[in-house]
Parts: sequence; C-alpha cells; structure tokens
Amino acid sequence: MYLVDIFASYLFALKYVSILVALIISISSLDDLLIDIVYWCRRFIRWITIYRQHPKMQYQALFSKLEKPLAIMVPAWHETGVIGKMAELAAITLDYENYHIFVGTYPNDPETQLDVDKVCAVFPNVHKVICARPGPTSKADCLNNVLDAILQFELQASLEFSGFILHDSEDVVSPLELRLFNYLLPGNDLIQIPVYPFERSWSNFTCMHYLDEFAEMHGKDVVVREALAGQVPSAGVGTCFSRKAVLALLADGDGIAFDGQSLTEDYDIGFRLKAKGLKEIFVRFPVILDDSKHAKDMLLNGQSIRDSNVICVREYFPDTLATAIRQKSRWITGIVFQGYKTHGWSKSSVLNYFLWRDRKGIITNFISFIASMILIQLVIVWLYQELWPGAYHFLSIFESSEWLMGLMWINFFLMGNRMIQRIFFVSSYYGLAQGLLSIPRLFWGNYINFMANWKAMSQVIAHGDPHRIAWDKTTHDFPTIGLENKERKRLGQILIDQGVVTKDQLESVLTHHVHGIRIGSALVHQGILSSVELADALAIQAGVPMEAIDPYAIPAEMIEAISPSIALHYAILPIRREGATLIVASESALDPISLAAISRKLKCGIRYFIAPKGQVTVGLRRWYEHLDADDPRAILDEAIASGKVQPSHAEEIWNFYVARQVILAEVLVSLGHINEAALRALLLQHSVTDLNLGDFLVDKNIVSRETLEKALKVQSQLQPEMRQLIESEVAIQSSSA
Repeated sequence: MYLVDIFASYLFALKYVSILVALIISISSLDDLLIDIVYWCRRFIRWITIYRQHPKMQYQALFSKLEKPLAIMVPAWHETGVIGKMAELAAITLDYENYHIFVGTYPNDPETQLDVDKVCAVFPNVHKVICARPGPTSKADCLNNVLDAILQFELQASLEFSGFILHDSEDVVSPLELRLFNYLLPGNDLIQIPVYPFERSWSNFTCMHYLDEFAEMHGKDVVVREALAGQVPSAGVGTCFSRKAVLALLADGDGIAFDGQSLTEDYDIGFRLKAKGLKEIFVRFPVILDDSKHAKDMLLNGQSIRDSNVICVREYFPDTLATAIRQKSRWITGIVFQGYKTHGWSKSSVLNYFLWRDRKGIITNFISFIASMILIQLVIVWLYQELWPGAYHFLSIFESSEWLMGLMWINFFLMGNRMIQRIFFVSSYYGLAQGLLSIPRLFWGNYINFMANWKAMSQVIAHGDPHRIAWDKTTHDFPTIGLENKERKRLGQILIDQGVVTKDQLESVLTHHVHGIRIGSALVHQGILSSVELADALAIQAGVPMEAIDPYAIPAEMIEAISPSIALHYAILPIRREGATLIVASESALDPISLAAISRKLKCGIRYFIAPKGQVTVGLRRWYEHLDADDPRAILDEAIASGKVQPSHAEEIWNFYVARQVILAEVLVSLGHINEAALRALLLQHSVTDLNLGDFLVDKNIVSRETLEKALKVQSQLQPEMRQLIESEVAIQSSSA
C-alpha cells in the first residue's frame, strides 16, 4: 500500500504537469491549425478563380527567355570526390549553358583543392576560390570569399551575373532549375525552390524524419508565409538572389554580404532583404513531361503528378543520431538565439507572427518530448488496468479533472489534424507508404528536436553570446549516379610519352613561345610537330578518337544539319550520322556542358572526334562564315590547272596552309587580352548577336579597337596566304630547274 500511495502521489503531480503541457500544446496546435486553414482556403479560392480563368503555365514557357549569366556558389570544406560528381551531373542534366560554378575552398584543405583543380581542367565553367583564412570558418565567411571572386571574374569577363545561386556540393538539382531562375529574374530578388530529401531505408527514422518535416514545411508552411507576410526564409540551397539583392547586401555590410558570425546566414538574409523592401518568392513549379493516363498509373499510391514533379533540390540528410542533433542544434542556435539577437521583432505584426512560429520551437520541442513521455506512461498505466486482474484504477486521477480531459480531447483532434496534414504532404511527393510511416517517425523526430534544443541551449549558456558559437559543418552524402570524373593529363606530357616531342624541345618552345598561339599550335608552326601528331595527343587527352577530314568534301545535307550560329559558336563541323547520333569534328576538346547544350539544341545525340589543326577552321570559313576573301582551295586548284603547281606538291601546300590557320579567339587569349574562363562567357553573349567576334568585343569594351587591330595583324602574320605559298613553290621549282 505504501508503494501505491507513492505512485498515486506521483500521478497527481503528473496530472498538473499534464495540464500545463496540454495547455501549451493546445496553443501551439491552434497556431498550426490557423496555417492549415489559411492554406486550404487559399488553395480552394485559387482553384475556383485563378485556375479556372487562366491555364496553368507550362514548363515550355521557361524557354521563352534568353539565358542570362548565372553564378552558382558552393562552399567546400573536406569535400574530396564530391565536386566532380556535382559538376558532371549538372553538365549532363541541367538544361542550361550560361552558368558558372564557383567553389570556395580553404588553404589548409589541399585534398579538396586538388579535387577542384581536376574538375576545373575538365569543366571550364568551374572555378576554384581559395578563402583568405584557414578553415573551417563559417559557411557565410566562405560565401563572402566566393562572392568576392565572382565580382573579380565579372571584371575580367566584362559581364554581370543576373543571379547568384546558393548550393551545397552534394545537391542534386532539377534539370530546369536554372531555366526557372532565369525566367523569374530580375523581377524577383530572392527566389526559393523546395527541398526534398532523398529516401533511405524505411527503418532509418533519423534521416527519414527530414522527409516529413521538409515535405510539410515546403509544401504548406512557407507557401502561407509568403502569401501573408511576403517574406521567404532561404533554405541555404536552391536559393537565387538577384543582382540587385546582392548589391544591396554588399552595401548593407560595407562590402560583406553574408554575416560571417551567423550559423544560419541564409535565414538571416531573408529578413535583411525584406527590410529593404525587396521582393521574395517561394516557387513550386511542376514540370510534367508526360501527363498521359499511363504516366499517372505509374505514380505511387497517394502521389500527386504535380507535387511530385516540382523543380526542387534533392540531397541526403544526416542518417545518424549524433549528426542530426548537431545539425539541428546549429539551426536552432542560428534561427532562435542569433536571429532574436540580430533582428529582434519587426514593425509588421504579420511578420512577427511568423517570427514567433520560428522561435516557439525552443519551447515546443521540449514540451513535445515531455508530452511523449507522459503519453507513454499513461499507456502503460492503461495497459496495467486492462490486463491486470483487480488492478487499481489509477487513470481516475486524470479523468476527474475536467480541465485536463477537455484539453486532452482538444489536443486529440488537433493531433489527428496534424497527422492528416503530414500524411497528405508527405504522400504527395513520396507516396502513401511514406506518408503513413511519417506518423511513427513523428515521435522519433520529437526526441531529436528535444536533444538538439538541449545542445543549443547548453552551447549558448556556455558561450554567453550565441554569435561566439563556432560553425559545425554537417557531413552529407552524394548520391551514387554512376559517373566518374576523369583527370585530364597535360598535353606536353602526352606528347613526350608518345615520343613525338622531346622534353628539351618542349621547354625550348615554352621559353621562346610564339606570341598569339597556344603551345600545341606553336609546335606545329615551328615544324616540330605535325598537325596529325598534335591531334592524336589532343584526342588522348580528351578521351575521344582522332580523325582527319576534308573540310571541302562535307555533303550539303550535313552542313544544313547545324545552323551557322551553333557551328561557329562551338567550332564544330557536322561529318556524318550514325543512327540517331550526329558525329561532329572539333580541333579541341568539347567540355560536357557544351556537348549537352549542342545535343539539346539539335535534339539528337552528339559524339565528336578531334580533327587535325586547321581542318575545322577552314571548314567553318568555307561553309558558315562566307568571307569575302578568295577561296584558298579555288586558288590552289587554279594554280594546278595553269601548271604553276604540280599535283604531287599541291597536297603538301594545302596541308601546310590548313595546319597554320588560327582563329581570332586563340590569338586574343594567347596575347593575354582575355582569359579562357572569360572567353566562354563572352562567346555565349556573342552567339545571340549579329556582330563578328572582333566587333562584338570592341562593342562590349573587352578590347579596344587598337588592340583588336593588333590581334588581327598577329593573326595575319601567323596565317600564310595561299598565293604566297604558291609563289614560293614556283620560286623553288624555278631555282631547282
């Protein structure tokens, strides 16, 4: 009886704790219910008004705007082996070409630097940035260094990026993400797309509870927040800032855009931009390639064809308890403690309401866990009463309280609503099976949030100031996609290995380099290397075949297969078709981004081979440029017909002439007027104009008219004239006679 009295006293105390907990949960649940009501009312009103009067925009509309230059910012600390996969996946999947990836590395992380160097050698639109301070600093500090490098690149390339996009190195982006940002810029200053975590084993509740939280938050909560407050919290990935927004952040921070002490710089920026009156939007845009009955039948039970095909970011989230707690404690510290200290409360009551929702977790995360513990105890007591003969009716202690029973019934219905909402939003993207599993995961999520709360509060108390807490990066996994980034071997080493050039010859050419051409061209111009030998080495470097072509023998129907703008922009010649694949020739390696862009533009598969130097250049001038200059082949044929040149010598003259043709872009790069990275961006801009490249560069103030004339003069000196070669041959024949 003594133990019974003690236990009954404990239950009496637990009852009053339960009343307090139930009251707090009721307030929080009513708060959540309000968001539900607003969401569903808004959705219904839009369904009976806007969507009935106007057809929903289709993804084809995204292609109606020319590609603006976009910069992707990626912080990298100990990300060896990940950057290459991201760049290759982006090159293969992104339906966009005018973008550059800037990767922020640290001076004390040589492994990641080496990995990024390998990627840069293959992908000309990937640029390595080395932060000023050793890492890890903070994500915000790394992004500040990256942004500074982007602005320097803009000066070199004489371009202005229209959008600045945040991504992590492990992100998998939707094919039309950049198209969406391009369409919405510059009319919007912060554009956020949803984040949907990748699934793992159903039994791993730690990582899978992220599915549930993000599905509901980015399916409903942020939608309502944008509609009511016009403010959107950045998720740190899948966020695009307009140029106007970035310049405003730089001005606000005296040249520093991101708060280096913030653990959640993305969340912080959303409020800073809102305070400046800039426009923020959250975009759920579905891309439905096939809406046939068969496609709908292939969906999982409960899955929505629109919701499951939105443009979004996907990535793996932590799958161990320790890493999940560490990540969430960082979020809580940044959003609740640092956010309150930095921003306090705003002048807008609506925005303050959402600030309250952001910060109430510091209370509700504890209360939810306590409620779970109380529920477990009450279930055990109920089982005891039901299964034990002559058991004491302990639950009468709780049943006698009308306050508690009333709150419990209210919470029961509100909890039921919460579960229905979560099941719906999880099922809409992941299917009904995951939607139902979100219910047991809810309790495990409560435990993780409780422990993260505890860790965050302990750190704040220990440090005194939440801004003193160091950035604690969470390690993520990159999905296995069957891709391998290959390191590109140096051309000089390949030539030495092939035995066509000695080390002394290579060093001599490097020392006494011919101005206006690359090292490979210089070897050919000096007669050390033949154009075929150079092409063999370039083919080995690129991992593609080598094949010599006659640029004058290409059939007319093949020339018509590629428009002049595409052929001249990528410096390729169409040679033949092999099934549904078009085979093209190039004098240099084509990067994966260009290959993917060509394939999209021509709507067919593309393969290429390396042709000997000059053959593609001559072909482009013959078929696509239509220059006013005399046709060199016709001049040579005329010399043969008149007896000036013997047919046996004509081929030698032609090959000499072709191998020494140089394009203007190579001259400008070699002379140091434009760097390789900037040239790519400039060529994209040039491709949509009617100007020749030289006039375009002068018009954009990349080079002066005087510099252009000097480059053209160098080009002319490097390229022999056909008539001069013929006259030289005639002179040789005359002297030998």
